Amino acid sequence: MKYKILTLLLLISTISIAQQTLNLIPKPNSVEIKKGHFVLNKETVILADENSFEAKFLQKEIKNKTGLQLKISLNSNSISKIGFYDLLLPGVITKTDSLGNRSTNRNKGQYFLRVEKNDITIAQADNVGNFYGIQTLLQLIPFEKKSEIKIPYLSISDQPKFQWRGMHLDVCRHFFPKDFIKKYIDYLAMYKMNTFHWHLTDDQGWRIEIKKYPKLTEVGAWRNGSMIGHYTDQTFDSIRYGGFYTQEDIKEIVTYAKERHITIVPEIEMPGHALAALASYPEFSCTGGPFEVGKTWGVLEDVFCPKDETFTFLENILVEVMELFPSEYIHIGGDECPKVRWKSCPHCQKRIKDENLKDEHELQSYFIQRIEKFVNSKGRKIIGWDEILEGGLAPNAAVMSWRGTEGGIAAAKQKHFVVMSPGSHCYFDHYQGEPKNEPIAFGGYTNVEKVYSFNPVPKELFAEESKYILGAQANLWTEYINTPEHVEYMLFPRIAALSEVVWGTSNPNEYKEFEKRLISHFEIYDKKGINYSKAIFEVTSKVQPAENGVAFELKSANPNGIKYTINGSEPNTNSISYEKPILVTKNQTIKAAYFENGKAKSATIEQPFFITKSTGKKIELVHQPHENYGIGGSFTLVDGMKGNPSKFGRDWLGFWGKDMNATIDLGKTETISKISINTLSSEGSWIYYPKSIGILVSKDGDNYIPITIVSSKEIKETKGKIVVEFDKQNVQFIKVIAENNGIISDGNPGAGSNSWLFVDEISVE
Repeated sequence: MKYKILTLLLLISTISIAQQTLNLIPKPNSVEIKKGHFVLNKETVILADENSFEAKFLQKEIKNKTGLQLKISLNSNSISKIGFYDLLLPGVITKTDSLGNRSTNRNKGQYFLRVEKNDITIAQADNVGNFYGIQTLLQLIPFEKKSEIKIPYLSISDQPKFQWRGMHLDVCRHFFPKDFIKKYIDYLAMYKMNTFHWHLTDDQGWRIEIKKYPKLTEVGAWRNGSMIGHYTDQTFDSIRYGGFYTQEDIKEIVTYAKERHITIVPEIEMPGHALAALASYPEFSCTGGPFEVGKTWGVLEDVFCPKDETFTFLENILVEVMELFPSEYIHIGGDECPKVRWKSCPHCQKRIKDENLKDEHELQSYFIQRIEKFVNSKGRKIIGWDEILEGGLAPNAAVMSWRGTEGGIAAAKQKHFVVMSPGSHCYFDHYQGEPKNEPIAFGGYTNVEKVYSFNPVPKELFAEESKYILGAQANLWTEYINTPEHVEYMLFPRIAALSEVVWGTSNPNEYKEFEKRLISHFEIYDKKGINYSKAIFEVTSKVQPAENGVAFELKSANPNGIKYTINGSEPNTNSISYEKPILVTKNQTIKAAYFENGKAKSATIEQPFFITKSTGKKIELVHQPHENYGIGGSFTLVDGMKGNPSKFGRDWLGFWGKDMNATIDLGKTETISKISINTLSSEGSWIYYPKSIGILVSKDGDNYIPITIVSSKEIKETKGKIVVEFDKQNVQFIKVIAENNGIISDGNPGAGSNSWLFVDEISVE
C-alpha cells in the first residue's frame, strides 16, 4: 500500500453520550460498532493545509452543527487525530476508460472510516472518497450546540455501486435563482449523489446565456404569462415571467459543484421542446414564425427544422455549452418531438428524400446522429431520453430511460450505456402522499417506499448486459412547482431513499429499518431549514374486497396511534382507535389521522365511499394498466372511491396505447338498470377521452348482450362522467370496454404518440 498523508487531527476529552444506532444514509457497505467514544471539543485541531477545500468544508459544517470553531493547521502536537490518507490498492482501483465503464471504475468514491481512542482515520481511494468519508463523519455528529460531542468507536468500509447517481431539476417551467441551485447541489452532496442533470431549455423558457445568440435570453428567457392551477383548468395569468443564468453564473455553479464532486450534465433540448429558441430565432423553424415563448405546459408542435442552417445554429450553441460544462455527457433531450410540421415542410421532405430516410421518425434519428457526430468531434458524448431509440440509435449515444424500463433494456442489449429514470419510481413531480392532501402535482403516486423499492438493473438483462446500466436518477419537473420551498418539499425525503438505491445498499425487504433511519434525518432537515414532506407519517390506506362492500385498511408509522371517524367529523384523541380494517357497506365518509402524545402527527385523510352493486366485486382486465398509474390494479375500478379529475394519482388507472376491457362478476344474479363510469381528459399530459365506451351484460359469462355504445361526442359532452340508464336486466357479469384514443392526431398535444386512457370507478345500480 502507498499512503500520502493529509491529516486532520482532533484533540479529545472524555464525556459520555450513547450512540448505539447509526442512522447513516446511504447505508454503508460494512459497519462495525465498537465500545467507547471519541470526543470532539473546542481543543480539536484540523491538521491540514489552510487552503484545503475539504478541511474548510469540514470546519464550517462542524461549526454549523455544534458551534465548535475548529482550528486548521498543518502543525500540531495533538495526540488524537483524524487522519486522511490517499489509499491506492493495487488491482482494485483502476482508471476510467474512454467509455466511462463502471466495471473499471467501480471503486471511485471508496473510503474507509475508522474511529478509535486517539484517532479518526479516513483512508480513501481518491479525492471523491475523501469527501464521502467526510459526509459520513458529519452524519455521526449530531446537530446540537455542546462543548463536547461523542462519536462512537467504529470501522466502516464503503463504496458506491453505481457510477451515475443523479438528480434532475427543470428550471424552464419555473426559474430558480443561482443561490438556490447551489443549495440544491448541497442537498445532492449530503447524500453522496454525484450527478446534477440541469434542464436548461424548453418551450417555456431558455435559461442559459449564449453570447453568439443574445436573443435566446433577451427574448427566449421570458414569457408573457403562465398557466395557473392544473392543466385541466386551462387558466392563465398575464404576468411576464422568466430569468436566465449568465455564463459567469454557470461557471460559478460548475466550480461549486466540482468542489463537492458533482458533475453537472446540461440539457439543451432538440429537436422538440424548442419554442423558446424559435421565438428568438424563428428562421430555424419549418414555418418561419412568428412565435412566442410557450405559456402552456405540455408538448408543442413547432420544433427545429433539420436544415443545414439549424445545425450550424445548434452546433454554435453546443460549443459555448461545452466550454462551460466539462461533463463527459451532454444531454440533448430528443423526447416528445411532434412530426406534424416536418410532414408538411419542403425542407424536411427534401432531407428525407436526399438522405434515403423512410419517414419522419428516421429523420429524427438522422437529426440526433448528426448532432452526436459533432459532439463526439469535440471529445464529448450525448445522452438523450429514450425516444432517441426511435428510427435507429446514434452509434455512441447513452439513453436515459423514462417511459418505463423497456427503453433502457433495449439500449443495454445493443451495448449502449443507460441511466434508468422510469416514471414509475423516479419522477418526483408525482404525488408522494395521499393526493387529496397534497399540493397539485403532475400526477401518479410515488411515495418514499416505492422509490426505495427501485432496482436500476432490470431482471431481463444478462450479467454482461447489466454492465451497461450506469445508474439511475430522479427527475423533478416544475410545471406545478414555482418556489424553492416547493422544490424542497418534492425532493425531501425521497432523495434519501434514492441515494441508498444508487449507492447499492437498499433492501426493500428491510424498508422499515430504513424508515427509522430516515425519520431520524428529519431533525437534520429541521435544523437546516429544509421544507420537507411528512407524508411518511400520514395515514395511508388500502382497500380490499369484503362481503357486501370493501375493507378499508389504514397504516402509519405506528398503527396504534390512528384515530378515525365514520360520520365525516374531524378525528381527535377521543375518536375510534384503529384496530383492524374498517368494513364499509354503505355510502359514508371516513376521516383518519395519526396521533402521538395527544397531538395530531399527520394531516387528516378524508375518504368518501360510494357503495353500489359492483363495489368490492371480482374484476378482470384484458390489458393491465401502465406501471406508473396502476398501483391498485383492476380493483381500483370497483373500490368505491372516485378519483379527483385534477389529481390523477392512485385513484385512477392509466392505459398507454391500450383499451380498457374490464369484466365484473357480481357473484350472483342481480337486477340492474344503471351503470356509471368516469374517464379523464388532460391533453397536455397526452390523456384523451376514449373513442367510445361499450357496455355489455351476461347471465353466464359467455353470452353477452350489448346495452349501449357511448360515442366520443357524448363522452366529451359529459366531461367523461358517463351515466347509462336502461331497462332492468337480471345479470351476473358486466363488461365495459373503453376504446383508447389511439395515436394522437396532428394538431394535438403529443401528436404521433400513443394516447393515455384514464379510467376510474365503474358503479352498478
